Amino acid sequence: MASDKTTVLIVEDEPAIVELVTFSLRDSGWNCAAVQSTQEAWDFIQKRTPQLILLDWMLPDQSGLRLLARIRGDRQFNDIPVIMLTAKSMEEDKLAGLNGGADDYITKPFSPRELLARSKALLRRKSPEHADSTMRAGPITLDPVSCTVSMGENKIDIGHAEYKLLKFFLAHPERVFSRSQLLDKVWGDHVVIEERTVDVHVLRLRKALKEAEHLIKTVRSVGYMLSEKS
Repeated sequence: MASDKTTVLIVEDEPAIVELVTFSLRDSGWNCAAVQSTQEAWDFIQKRTPQLILLDWMLPDQSGLRLLARIRGDRQFNDIPVIMLTAKSMEEDKLAGLNGGADDYITKPFSPRELLARSKALLRRKSPEHADSTMRAGPITLDPVSCTVSMGENKIDIGHAEYKLLKFFLAHPERVFSRSQLLDKVWGDHVVIEERTVDVHVLRLRKALKEAEHLIKTVRSVGYMLSEKS
């Protein structure tokens, strides 16, 4: 099965900072991409939505805050976690960043270990499906680090799309999601897939889960959910 690593977009025009951040995050198993301007960042986001953005304030074309405002004002991207990573350290700067929609604010120079810890904490809060802690429901265990699914002691053969779907369900147990919500949250609403395709992947997921297929429940006229309740 293909890897399902977290993708982090680094918006930074200082090569030394990019290298330091990339080294720190890749060591944790994350994919990193770097761009040097807000326009390059916007182009990247439209093609491939990252799970986290590390955003500098002072960029060649315009302020990082302008990009942040654009992200928060777009329905398709407004829930992407964003950490401001900048040399602007005055209190009013931090307040402007946080009030402008940043989820966290880290000043340069920074500790790579602290950056990684705060990035992980943010993903746990905002995007639990992209966290790297083990997930469980009934006899099913999903390990995001090795991208494997097990039933008891035995690993399960599962397709990449079904893996992503299961991971999302495990991160949001007892919550019902419509087909369109699943398309948006699991595949990204910029991907052209018919809603009925979700039904196909749910059927394949249930088949892969075998005797644990009952965990994935159909809520008539609404959508699907993961529940351990009978």
